[in-house]
Amino acid sequence: MGMVGGGPDAFIGAVHRMAANLDGKIELVCGAFSRSADKSRQMSRQLALAPGRCYADYKQMFEQESWLPADQRMEFVSIVTPNHLHFEVAKLALEAGFHVLCDKPATLTLDEARQLAEIRQQSGCLYALTHTYTGYPMVVAARELVARGELGRIRKVVVEYHQGWLADTNASLGKQAAWRLDPAQAGVSCCMADIGVHAANLAEFICNDEIEQLSADLGASAGRVLDDDGVVMLRFAGGARGLLSASQIAVGEENDLRIRVYGEKASLDWSQQEPNSLRLMHANKPLEILRTATPQAAALGGITRTPPGHPEGYLEAFANLYRQFAEQVEARRKQGLPGKNTLPGIREALRGMAFIETVVAASASQQKWHPLPDLTQESNRGESA
Repeated sequence: MGMVGGGPDAFIGAVHRMAANLDGKIELVCGAFSRSADKSRQMSRQLALAPGRCYADYKQMFEQESWLPADQRMEFVSIVTPNHLHFEVAKLALEAGFHVLCDKPATLTLDEARQLAEIRQQSGCLYALTHTYTGYPMVVAARELVARGELGRIRKVVVEYHQGWLADTNASLGKQAAWRLDPAQAGVSCCMADIGVHAANLAEFICNDEIEQLSADLGASAGRVLDDDGVVMLRFAGGARGLLSASQIAVGEENDLRIRVYGEKASLDWSQQEPNSLRLMHANKPLEILRTATPQAAALGGITRTPPGHPEGYLEAFANLYRQFAEQVEARRKQGLPGKNTLPGIREALRGMAFIETVVAASASQQKWHPLPDLTQESNRGESA
């Protein structure tokens, strides 16, 4: 793989590199790691890349990599830049014939996401989005329980993602906060585009259902243009109602992502801070706690690397997405068809941007309920990838 972004001052780039390396299926061979050529070279030296494979910018990288023999050039690019660059980098990569694995959100606007779906279809390349939390084994198990009907008809979904790192509005919070709070780089939202969209994706993934309508109330702390807190009421296509709460000013919280799904027969409860356990609650029998790597979890499709009782977490969840994408790339190279899995793709890219823009519009409106746009036609363009 090649990488765009993830230079010396970046956070998420290092996480992506560790995750990509975990299973030994992917080799980082090139990169354009920073807008600064010096920083990009510094990162390249740290990663022990060949000097000729560190590029001044991503345009040069795509051009020169495409000149290399097929067994030497990168096969896909990992995009780990601020949001405003996601579309352009993905567009140029797809047009150059490279597969794309992109950090979320997919683009800066829904219109860009629609264009990206068209470009991906024309290119025939693979595209995937790193919605990390869909890679947790017990999240996959939760989805399977819902699909098997163990919970019965879903009635209510409660999903929360609370952080506290933006709570001090007087502090200098550094580069990571600066671009997320800047509309030119982050888009129309900070909190909802950063973590609220993860919560929405997790709810849709586990329930295998789509948010159809929403009502929102977002807030921005003193002096901030973009939201850092918000609550969203949800209505799902299947009839369930839901509540989504996301905050980056919840003092003391780290990365408290939790989802509860309530059905007619049973309910489930999963928290990222205790990721190896899935609570299954019944109306007329005792609470069950399913654990990662046990036979019960394996029967539900959980992907694990270690024996029971050995914690697996964030890096492994990320690595599961990279492993699935590597398998798709390998299948495409050998057989002409991608492997089948639950990796987020163009559909999730479109839905994520639709969620973000609808939430922001709903919060600014006096109207109570706002439908998400119909993305059926655009989503169908991603079916083969």
